[in-house]
Amino acid sequence: MPAGRRVAAVTGARFDVAPGECLALIGESGCGKSVLASALLGLLPGNAQTAGSALLGDLDLLTAGERTLARAVRGRLIGLVPQSPAAHLTPVRTVRSQLEETVAALTATRGRAALRAAAEAAAERAAFPASHLDRYPHELSGGLAQRAATALALVGDAPLLLADEPTTGLDRDLVDRTVDELRRHVDDPGGTRDGGRALLMITHDLAAAERIADRVAVMYAGRIVELADATAFFGDPGPRHPYSRGLLQALPDRAFTPVPGMPPELGDLPDGCAFAPRCARATGLCTGQEPPPGPVACHHPHVPEDVRA
Repeated sequence: MPAGRRVAAVTGARFDVAPGECLALIGESGCGKSVLASALLGLLPGNAQTAGSALLGDLDLLTAGERTLARAVRGRLIGLVPQSPAAHLTPVRTVRSQLEETVAALTATRGRAALRAAAEAAAERAAFPASHLDRYPHELSGGLAQRAATALALVGDAPLLLADEPTTGLDRDLVDRTVDELRRHVDDPGGTRDGGRALLMITHDLAAAERIADRVAVMYAGRIVELADATAFFGDPGPRHPYSRGLLQALPDRAFTPVPGMPPELGDLPDGCAFAPRCARATGLCTGQEPPPGPVACHHPHVPEDVRA
């Protein structure tokens, strides 16, 4: 960054996503979720540096060259539902033409009539109305642009789908329809490679995450602080990390109590646990030492006895 300043946008992220599985990555805005997705697709800004590995089969996405990423990964091995769909749609071409071009590039479909039919089928999967296919991106609402981007992402039947806030701008009925279609994309074995498809869904919508996810990863200040089974996370015994529990308790259908305080700046993280200044369970240990690695990055995690009490 300017003046030699460094920002640790994502640190020590460790997780896997299996074929046939949906992992929901949740957390407050600015915690690093979208940066992580950009790293997997080789879309980080030029001043970013990465370390470690991100394996898709035998391919390390962090060290793959742009030629490999452009020709073999994006769209073919990894489909992307972008966070800002309007910025990813070509402004001077209709939705139909962009869908037809994507179908031609990523599938064996050929012929004008066949491409047209395939584009319309892709739009229907994402609940994009056929009556709007000949419109340009600037003629679409935010919700329609989101559905157009989802349709484009599903065309290639990629074995891994990255969905970055795929329900932004949608009403509740369309949220449910969208996540159900993404779930079908994961569950449908037809036409898959290596035994199934996987979904990494980045979302603020915890209701959508509960509806679709097999596991949940919670990110705070650039780190994954909890990785848990979705049924246990949203039900009994619930999350173990205090931040995770705070996110659920902030929901209107629960306690409707906000997490106190504000997240730290990623360029000025405190010593020890980054959540300690906002945590009612924090002690001197939390402010002096980083939490131990593991599925719950916390010195004082909740245990079932705490929940029953």
